[in-house]
Amino acid sequence: MISAILIFLALAIIFGILLGYASVRFKVEGNPVAEQIDNVLPQTQCGQCGFPGCKPYAEALAKGESEVNLCVPGGHEVMIQISEITHREPKEMEAEPEDIAQKIVAKIDEDICIGCVHCIKACPVDAILGATKMMHTVIESECTGCEKCIPVCPVDCIDMIPQEVTPQTWGWPEPTPQEAPLIQTFPSKE
Repeated sequence: MISAILIFLALAIIFGILLGYASVRFKVEGNPVAEQIDNVLPQTQCGQCGFPGCKPYAEALAKGESEVNLCVPGGHEVMIQISEITHREPKEMEAEPEDIAQKIVAKIDEDICIGCVHCIKACPVDAILGATKMMHTVIESECTGCEKCIPVCPVDCIDMIPQEVTPQTWGWPEPTPQEAPLIQTFPSKE
């Protein structure tokens, strides 16, 4: 009986050593460039870039399989950062948000909602709250306006509406090149 226990312990020790060696020898390293790009992306997981989320888009960028100008929520600023990380030429954005100042958010008609939780599962940023067979609601500050909740709703109780403009949500619109005044520089007096 004791010899069986000793044999079992010896085999367990040998197996543990083999597993430890295999974990070190076959360790899978992530692509550091992809990680750096993923940290720059807005993490909305909206899919507007054509990839199922920010991480797959970052990996495709790191491999050189995608363009730097596909992240619509990140806009021009993120595109410039991605260009710097990948050492690729910046490009015009593929698509610009229609109205940056007027953000759209999902709104659930609580009288129609049946509590099926399909929208909660589809939301990439967890902006929808609710429970099975209970009314659902949207946290407007978390909603990215990706519209992924609309096609999964079986009773069509979700609408995309412009977010109410309040002093907390209002922002200066960016000037267009035609509106921006020319900046005149004067020589310094030295």
